[in-house]
This record gives sequence, structure tokens and C-alpha cells, in this order.
Amino acid sequence: MRRLFSALAVTGFLLTSLPAVSWAQSLPGFTLFSGVKSENQLPFRLDFGGQTNAWDRYRLRIPAKKMKVAASEFVVSYPNYYKGKFDPKKIEVRVRDKKVPLTEAKWDRENGVIMIYPQEPVPAGTSVEIVLSNVRNPAFGGIYYFNCYTVSPGDAAALRSYMGTWILSVS
Repeated sequence: MRRLFSALAVTGFLLTSLPAVSWAQSLPGFTLFSGVKSENQLPFRLDFGGQTNAWDRYRLRIPAKKMKVAASEFVVSYPNYYKGKFDPKKIEVRVRDKKVPLTEAKWDRENGVIMIYPQEPVPAGTSVEIVLSNVRNPAFGGIYYFNCYTVSPGDAAALRSYMGTWILSVS
């Protein structure tokens, strides 16, 4: 009888802890004291768990309701204390699960900015996923605020519109 209860206890523990591990870093949950209003927090996913000094894929999402105007450029800025590495050749934009052809994707390491230029403007009212593959996470863990901005087509002054912030955790 003791063996049966022990086996049930271990099985119950394993079953309840596995989903927590697999859901880690999937989308932001309830965040207290982040300094970013909840309406400005954007959903994301770190495909390989956000482990320090490891390779990862960041799926940074912009909901359709945030895309009020078309976007001819996406700008992702990150803090200067983020010491990860990006591969500009492995950056893509996805709309309705389809890859959008890009003119160029540039990583400005000195200024902490990734600039992404689709060949055609991404229409307003569509959900967008920016996929950063082949990312090398920083050697030290932390919370990193990645901000998203867009530029509208035909905007002569090229003013950036704030879309929101992804709050990423690397541990």
C-alpha cells in the first residue's frame, strides 16, 4: 500500500511540474511592477526556454489591434546591458503564418537596434510575428525590455510609432 501511495505521489508531482516547464517563456502572464502598462505589453515566445549562453529563437508578436496603420519598417530596440547576439540573416516577419519577403534586416549592435524592412508594407489590422532565429542569449540572466516601433509608408519624417514592449527573461 505504501508503494502505491508513493508511486501516485511521484506521478502526480511529475505530471503537475511538466506543464510548467513546457509553458515557461511562452507568453507574458500577469506582470507586477514592470513599469510597462499592461496594454503596452506584447506577447512573445522563446522557443528554447531562454537559457543563459544558449541558442534560442525569439517569436515577438504584435497583435492585430496594435497595427492601426500599415508598417513599412519595424524597429526593435533593446537595452545596452543585453549582451546577446543576433543573426540578421535569420530574421523574418510573418503575417498570417506566411513569411513576408524582406528588403533588408540590419542589426545595429552599437545602438541596440534591429531594423527590418519588408518589401511591401504590412497592412494595418494584421497580427505580425517577428522571428529572430539563431539568437545567442546573454551569458548572464536578467529581464530585458525589447521595444517595438513601426514606420508608416510614405511618412516623410520617418517618425516611429510605439507598438509596445516585450518583457523577456533569460535565466
